[in-house]
Amino acid sequence: MSTPSASQSLHPSDKPSAQAQRSNGMTIRARGRSFLALILSPEAPLKTWLAGLDQHMKRSAGFFNRQPIILDLSLVDAETEELASLQDELRQRHIHLIGIEGADRSWPAFEKWDWPAELNGGRPSGPVALPEEDTSEQKPEPPQTKEPLIIDRAVRSGQSIQNPDGDIIIIGAVSSGAEIIAGGSIHVYGPLRGRAIAGVDGRPNSRIFTTKLEAELLAIDGFYMVAEEMPSEYLGLPTQTRLEGERLRVISLSGGTRST
Repeated sequence: MSTPSASQSLHPSDKPSAQAQRSNGMTIRARGRSFLALILSPEAPLKTWLAGLDQHMKRSAGFFNRQPIILDLSLVDAETEELASLQDELRQRHIHLIGIEGADRSWPAFEKWDWPAELNGGRPSGPVALPEEDTSEQKPEPPQTKEPLIIDRAVRSGQSIQNPDGDIIIIGAVSSGAEIIAGGSIHVYGPLRGRAIAGVDGRPNSRIFTTKLEAELLAIDGFYMVAEEMPSEYLGLPTQTRLEGERLRVISLSGGTRST
């Protein structure tokens, strides 16, 4: 099952914006706020999709805990059966929606849905200059790869290290219960015992490297494998993991490959 990537993120900054626009003598200041969210894309029939979701949640307990989720409904339509009850089904699974996209909220099935009014939380980011001219006709600039985030210490259980715009390099162990989330590749120079989620902004060529594979979960561009699916002959060894098609492949750095 695919759980696609996170939204774009800016580098955080807690300082007030130095840039401001003036309108009618009043200073208007704006600051960016970034979000790292998973995107779920349900498919018809929804009953089968929910059953598949339940299986993945059992194999990877807590994967969606405290994770903001954007629901992409572009793969269903107004006539999809059981669409009206989908939001309640997700709530029962403790899936927290911060956004809904890909559908027309005037569909009859959405009559009793609660649509998120705004995005809350997220990391503070740098200043955003308000445009002085109409930029609706301008094409957005393509995302740029950012500098890698280097962590010179072990990552403890319960900690979350995130760099949704680039690679993450960990000099030390990643404990069970910790998670590493990167827009690019993940490099762990030590035992990887927690969760490593790479390519979250749609980079299927991202990879996960570790000097000792003992992970709870590996994911690249939304496709993942849990500990029970990892080839036992590579556990405890230096490995890299890459995405081939819709399958993760674990490769021993000493030679040899194995896919999910």
